[in-house]
Amino acid sequence: MFIVTITYTQPIEAIEAKTVEHREWLDIHVASGLFIAAGPMVPRTGGILVVRSGGTKEELETLLKDDPFQVHGLADYTVTEFKAGKFNPALTEFA
Repeated sequence: MFIVTITYTQPIEAIEAKTVEHREWLDIHVASGLFIAAGPMVPRTGGILVVRSGGTKEELETLLKDDPFQVHGLADYTVTEFKAGKFNPALTEFA
């Protein structure tokens, strides 16, 4: 599994101008089952993606380059891969 930390590098006004496009991009990957969860940090300084296992870190980093926030230079991305040793049984299919 992966945790992606998105950190905004531009003013919130620039982020908000691309938020609709970003959420449409997210919707595609949530619908495909790749993204398990996605949402803004509190306070809103960035966002978090929880991504299922199955691909490589490099493949995920390539996919993230299509996020409108990254396309327009609005955020930095940190991808952390981890192996879930314990998880809720409802998440078994994502491990």
